[in-house]
Amino acid sequence: MNESKENGSVSIVGGGVVGIACAHYLAEAGYTVTVIDKGEIGGACSHANCGYICPSHVLPLTEPGAIGLALRSMLNPRAPFRLKPQWSPALWRWMLEFGRRCTHRQAIGAGVHLKAILEASMSQFEELVTQFDLDCEFKKEGLLYVMRTPKAMNAFAKNDQMLTEHFGVTARRIEGEKLPEFDAGLKEGLAGAFHYEADATVRPDRLNEQWASRLAEAGVRLMPNCEVHRVVKEAGRGLALQTSAGDIQSDHFVFAMGAWSGRWSRELGCSLPVQPGKGYSVTIDRPENCPRHAILFPEHKVGVSSFDRGLRLGSMMEFAGFDKTIPARRIAQLRDSARPYLRASLDGPAQEEWFGWRPMTWDSLPIVGKVPSSKNMYLATGHNMLGLSLAPSTGRLIMETISGQKPHIDPTPYSPQRF
Repeated sequence: MNESKENGSVSIVGGGVVGIACAHYLAEAGYTVTVIDKGEIGGACSHANCGYICPSHVLPLTEPGAIGLALRSMLNPRAPFRLKPQWSPALWRWMLEFGRRCTHRQAIGAGVHLKAILEASMSQFEELVTQFDLDCEFKKEGLLYVMRTPKAMNAFAKNDQMLTEHFGVTARRIEGEKLPEFDAGLKEGLAGAFHYEADATVRPDRLNEQWASRLAEAGVRLMPNCEVHRVVKEAGRGLALQTSAGDIQSDHFVFAMGAWSGRWSRELGCSLPVQPGKGYSVTIDRPENCPRHAILFPEHKVGVSSFDRGLRLGSMMEFAGFDKTIPARRIAQLRDSARPYLRASLDGPAQEEWFGWRPMTWDSLPIVGKVPSSKNMYLATGHNMLGLSLAPSTGRLIMETISGQKPHIDPTPYSPQRF
């Protein structure tokens, strides 16, 4: 990493994996970097997700039928994708815009842009893990989509065919009788699976801890438990951040605040249609017969990640505002949803029960680029369910934008100006 600090200073608001990635590329380019977070560095939504790095996730949430599923969920508190009844004009506007994009044409268009940034991030992840010897359980063994019924298998085959035809992303099909041989952690009698071999996994808390530690060693200033109150501006230029630790002045400012971004629209003077999409996970001690692969169960909308010292179950998408509760029924639902598929006992005590608010945009694309009408403020947010997957390419785009370098991918689809 470049030790010289010749290009000025950058303050990054938000110390999740996206903020960490921005800090990495900016420090590497010679900037003096400060990372500020009101909680822990690498915490919040970056802490206990399933750790998927998934180029296969090119299809956006704006698929045909998604809005109908959300509306029906209002009557079902156990629905994995749930819209909680509430009075929120911003949420209803968001849902209206989301619903307008739930067409085949819109989904394919957004998928093209997701594919570009997903593939760029994947190649950068491999370089980062090797270059900095990050001890984060990085495994490139693919992501396995497992189906319980022939009906689900046939439906997913159509999805895989569409991914192949439109994006060149294809999976290896594995029939049910061969699944226990492929992964001994799966039960017999399942219908089959599709294996996306280019996907990878990490243990996210270890990644964030190791990556942030390397940045601190290289001179990046990390300020956890520091709350930003407002931005001091003049003539369209950010001058300083007023924080609980005093004023922080910089030449440039990056706002990587995740699900909280929507609350900063007025302060930053731009539209930020980001809604919190709440997800849950439970991590238990690693049981016997633990599966070897990272797995998704599309019929139950649950993901499984096997770590060296644990097994994590994660899922749900709740639009319920900034609700901080972890209902016991949701944790039980995660365990119960995975039981039909896994040989392992899922009744062990929880190492951790967790929730995180994903920063959801209505077009399923991240928001990366300069704040409109600002000369030195930038956004790196709105990564939906793909913050970990998209972090490296996002950080690199921010560095390229600030430094005036040629972008490694076309940044236009992710520009804040599209709103």
